[in-house]
This record gives sequence, structure tokens and C-alpha cells, in this order.
Amino acid sequence: MKMKILVVGNGGREHALVWKLAQSPMIEKLYCAPGSDAIASLAECVNIKAEAVDALADFVAEQNIDLTVIGPEAPLVAGLADRLEAMGRKVFGPSQAAARLEGSKAFAKEIMIAAGVPTASYGAFSDINEALNYIEKLGAPLVVKADGLAAGKGVYVCHTKEEAVSAVNDIMGQKRFGSAGANVVIEEFLEGEEASLLVLVDGENILPLASAQDHKAVFDGDNGPNTGGMGAYSPAPVLDDAMLRKAVELVVKPVVDTMKQRGIPYKGVLYAGLMINNGIPYVLEFNCRFGDPETQPVLSRIDGDLLPAILAACDGTLDGTLIKWKPQAAVCVVLASGGYPDDYDKGFEISGLEEASAKKDIVIFHAGTRCDGGRWFTNGGRVLGVTALGSDVAEAKARAYEAVACISWKGMHYRKDIADKALNKK
Repeated sequence: MKMKILVVGNGGREHALVWKLAQSPMIEKLYCAPGSDAIASLAECVNIKAEAVDALADFVAEQNIDLTVIGPEAPLVAGLADRLEAMGRKVFGPSQAAARLEGSKAFAKEIMIAAGVPTASYGAFSDINEALNYIEKLGAPLVVKADGLAAGKGVYVCHTKEEAVSAVNDIMGQKRFGSAGANVVIEEFLEGEEASLLVLVDGENILPLASAQDHKAVFDGDNGPNTGGMGAYSPAPVLDDAMLRKAVELVVKPVVDTMKQRGIPYKGVLYAGLMINNGIPYVLEFNCRFGDPETQPVLSRIDGDLLPAILAACDGTLDGTLIKWKPQAAVCVVLASGGYPDDYDKGFEISGLEEASAKKDIVIFHAGTRCDGGRWFTNGGRVLGVTALGSDVAEAKARAYEAVACISWKGMHYRKDIADKALNKK
């Protein structure tokens, strides 16, 4: 049976999802809401915001959509999956209750402790003075997090007590992230190397995807403030096959089992941000959707159709044979607006896209662009994800940066060291 599918979202992750799903022979019609000018070449874009639960539910009913794939976290936390399931519609993404794993850092920590998952010791606070007292008691370094959704920017790695106090004042006092910062979580600082583990879950069964590593800090060498991600690559040597199996056993399985025992089974994609230290995978955070920009290199490495695995996650029939992987590595370099993740200007014309796209094994995913009269302009903080395949990480990196060198606009910023951690291991 040919299917009608709706992808919800408009960023680089959704462009990658639409790009991969559009290759499936099982699809009759592909929609994206709200989509983007770049996504419009692959799917019919529908002018409905990702958080507009009622309007999306109406669209699914009117168009008789067979499957909805929810990209961003906000509609999941708003309960879009519950609404569609109540209508008897297939939906890929966790329920509102299960999405609290990302929607509340404090809830995620509570689940981790109950599941016996390795993670940093922490305190959760709704009172600013109690938070400041905890910093005084704990000392530095430590990590301060806004409890709610802050688009990947509500995490402060603080090397001094003064930085931690400033972070709490920023989140709770200045209310930089609005209601997302009504509560804070303060954690001990974990040493080690970060890795991203994405798994598909059908409520019980787990299918790990290829390993990846994200680069959160805005500047080379992991310096500067955290962003939504400045680049990623796959596979990540730090998360080799043995460590990946250990992470599934120590982290994912206990959490999935605990959620099921609590009557909130987890279905969809679960992202575990890990810190690998002395052979142990500690959890930094959970996300209840595909990571961005990890999705771009990970989906680029899938050999064949992604749709059967997504349907199996919806139907409770996941098994380990549903996804085949290309032997190649993939590297994604994010091109951002100058000033990101703080204030930045939009509307600069982008040059060199055609030349870059024409290079071997390159796909350019659009995160924040708009098209006007055939010309492309910047329209966001993270603008493009230049993604390359190569026989190994070194070749993929070289190809990605060769394509990056073709592209320019006023103030364009990117990291020059994406994937270097993998290369340095050799």
C-alpha cells in the first residue's frame, strides 16, 4: 500500500528526514508542515506551524494522512502524538508524558536515578536562592541547565562559581528562556568525551542507529557558548560497537523499561547525549527526537529505505535487521550566521550553493534559508548543514570542507575542526 506521509518541522533535521523519506518506494504523497523553501523541492509544504496541534490534527484528518513523523521537540511536548493517536492515526514520536524526558531536565534525572543509569549528581531548584546556595556548597566546575525547552541553548558549562551564579541569574533572574527557566537543574561537571546515541524504540524493543558525535560549542576546540550544534560526524570512534552495546544495556534499556513500568511507554526516536569516561557511558541529557545536526550524517549513511523501521517503531515490531548501513563515513559542517547563538542578522544573499552541491557525495541540508526569485538568503542562526560521504572520516571531512569553501555570505561562521576528535584518535 502506498502511503501519505506528513513530516512536521522546518529545520535542517526535517530537510534530512524529508530527503530520506522521499527516496522510499512506499510513499504516494509526502507533505511537510510548515516546511521550507528547500524542502519544497521534495515535498508539498503546508503553511501550518509545528506547534499548531489543532490545525495539524485537522490537516491529518482532511488529507487522510497514513503516518505523521514529528521532527522537533515542541509539538511532542505539546501532545501532538497523543492527539493523532486518539484519532486512530499512526504517528512516529513519543506521547506528551514520555516527551517529558526532554521537556523537563528534572524529570529526566528522576527517571535516570530510578533506572540506575550512570549520570551526574544533581540538584533541581525552583527557588533562585536555594540554587545559589547549592552552587556555594558544590563549588566549581559544574553545569547549570534551564529545566524546560530552550532550543539547545539552555545549558551553561561553568568553570567557576561566579560563572555558575551568572548562569542562574541569567536563567531564573533575567528569565532569558522564559518559562523554560522557571526551574534549574545544577549538575556536577563530568570529564570525558561526548557522543550521541540515537535509537528507535517501539515501547519495548530497541534498534540502535549508527553512532555520531555532535559539536555543541560555537568555536573551534569546544570553546565559547553552547549552540544547537555546529557539526557532527558518523561513525564516532568513541562509541565503537562494544561501547554502543554497553550504552544500550546500561542506559537505553533501563530507561525504556522504567518508562514502560510507569505506564508511559516510549515510542519513537530516543537520543542519549553521552559522556564517555573510563569506559562508562554517563548520560548528559535525553532528547525525544532526532538530534540536529546528527540526523544529517546518520541518515546519509542509511543504505536503503528508512520507512519500514519507522513503521515498525509505531507498530511494536522493531527488530535489528530493518536498517542497513553504508560502509562510508559522513561529516556535516554547520554554516551559521555571524553572532549565533546570540544576536545575528538575517537576509544576506548566499553564493556558491550550486557549485558546492555539484561536488562528489555532497548533500546540503537547509536549516535557516529562504528563496526569493531563485536566489537564496539567510533566514536563521544555523543556516546550512554541508554533509559529505567518504570512504573514512578523513575523506568525508575533506570533501565537506571542500564544499564549504565554495559557499559564502556576509558574516558566515563555521567551525574548522569538525571530526578532528575522530582523526586524532588514529
